[in-house]
Amino acid sequence: MADRIDVLFDEEKIVSRVKELGKQISEDYKDKEVTIICILKGASFFACELAKRITVPVYFDFMKVSSYGNETESSGVVKIVQDLDEPIRGKNVIVVEDIIDSGRTMHYLFDILRSRGPESVKLCALLDKPDRRVTEVDIDYTGFVIPDKFVVGYGLDYAQKYRNLPYIGVVTLDENN
Repeated sequence: MADRIDVLFDEEKIVSRVKELGKQISEDYKDKEVTIICILKGASFFACELAKRITVPVYFDFMKVSSYGNETESSGVVKIVQDLDEPIRGKNVIVVEDIIDSGRTMHYLFDILRSRGPESVKLCALLDKPDRRVTEVDIDYTGFVIPDKFVVGYGLDYAQKYRNLPYIGVVTLDENN
């Protein structure tokens, strides 16, 4: 038997919300440039779609940060697997993440990024799972607030599976897989 996935947000709803976020960011950064830091791999789908909706100049950089491995819950141990290519001193930075749950990863990452002297650092998350929060994190731009369920699709994975789904769904894992 295969894992069961129930649609939480369909593609149309996601695209609509991403357009709204792009418009809000464009208004907030009018006459400025922004540097998007896409957190790999999960936020890649979201970051690309979001950048297309932002009307001010956008620069891209990428970080890969790990705290999950192949598990469904954060280990609490955060490590930077891939760091930025360019310095962020004096830049308006927007960290784009797929999901915020415990808050540990972003809390750790924001301490590092702020130490590098950007003009500003804000957080844009496709999904916010506040029931899982153990470390407080301010999310400046939120796509959707979700319940404490394990979700996949639109970049989010389980053991590298399901990223390519065009929707976000709640997964029920088949224990026989």
